Amino acid sequence: MKPSFLIAAPMSGSGKTTIARGLMALLVGKGLTVQPFKCGPDYIDTKFHEAVCGRPSINLDTFMATPGHVRWLFGHYGADADVCIVEGMMGLFDGYDRDRGSSAEIARVLDLPVVLVVDARSAAYSMAALLSGFIHFRDDVHICGVIFNKVGSTRHYEMLREVCDDLGIACLGYLPKHAAMEQHSRYLGLDFSEEAGTSELTEQLEAHVDWERMLALCGTNAEGHDWPAPLADAESGRQERRLVMARNAESFSFVYQEALDRFAEVVAFDPERTTPPLEPGDLLYLPGGYPEKHLPALVANEPARRAIKAFAENGGSVVAECGGMMYLCQRIITDDGTYPMCGVLPYSITARTADRKLSLGYRRFVLDGKEYRGHEFHYTQFTGDAPESIAQVYNAKGIPVPTPIFRYKNVLASYTHLYPL
Repeated sequence: MKPSFLIAAPMSGSGKTTIARGLMALLVGKGLTVQPFKCGPDYIDTKFHEAVCGRPSINLDTFMATPGHVRWLFGHYGADADVCIVEGMMGLFDGYDRDRGSSAEIARVLDLPVVLVVDARSAAYSMAALLSGFIHFRDDVHICGVIFNKVGSTRHYEMLREVCDDLGIACLGYLPKHAAMEQHSRYLGLDFSEEAGTSELTEQLEAHVDWERMLALCGTNAEGHDWPAPLADAESGRQERRLVMARNAESFSFVYQEALDRFAEVVAFDPERTTPPLEPGDLLYLPGGYPEKHLPALVANEPARRAIKAFAENGGSVVAECGGMMYLCQRIITDDGTYPMCGVLPYSITARTADRKLSLGYRRFVLDGKEYRGHEFHYTQFTGDAPESIAQVYNAKGIPVPTPIFRYKNVLASYTHLYPL
């Protein structure tokens, strides 16, 4: 049966992304087709996955989608894979409301075994108490094995293996402490421009992790699941219109693959270099990213900015999220100066160091009788007070938040990255 499992950790910073990426690369190197998934709304870890697996990584999120839809996504995108690997988020049981929306909830929804990645620095037999807590905390979450990270020596690993023996849990191996394999952070996630160390990482994992035993332990009944039938076009939001989207490795890159797969045709352009080939009836999609890091190039491509403004003013349909919304504004202000943008929305954005403020969390709002769900994370802000919103936005717990939603003609824009439901 098809091996499928979720890689989780007791807490953030334990190394699950490093080990997930390394295991994916290792198994691809063995000739296996690996379908990657990511718990939660994260856009950055999925880029590591895609780089090593050669196929898009799919987000699984039980706040933004129903359990049934999550099961459908897993079955649909994993159907032709040899192995399905889901990378968790934060700690195993960390969700938006206790363990709601957590990696553990995804494991329960998909009936997946969990491989726990544990940072073993400065710990030996005390690790037994931690592991015992995670193993026995929930009867409906099955931890099938442990991989230790940042292990100091062979003797250290033997002590950790004894812990697993005493607890009756499979010890699947370890990764030695190695500074060269640690990934650097950028803003809220990982620096997805760097892929250094993948070869060395896979060599270390092959030498120290029993990946064949792991696959044997994680052989699930995934192929035998009664997955929901393929969604009808009306249910899936299938669009016959053409999607024209801004795409750049960093400026405009935060995209859910599922959203693109709903369109009959997708045409990409790079706002730093090319002009969008817009036609009447198209939907222009300006996703998030880090446009504030590439402002001179965006300013230099004046034809693209003019074409987008003309399309919006003439009633063209536009969806702009976070960085895309910033691009539609009058200007973006940084420590280096002021940069004119498309000028569709009459607002200015500050990305100055002194103005940086973290806005982070799930979001939902109702507009024209339809509920939208998504996620917000940014440091940039509007200059002055936040503009008036056309809808009240709430966080995951139903508490109002000041995130504004804009509509101008057929433009819908906000700091919220919308989930495609």
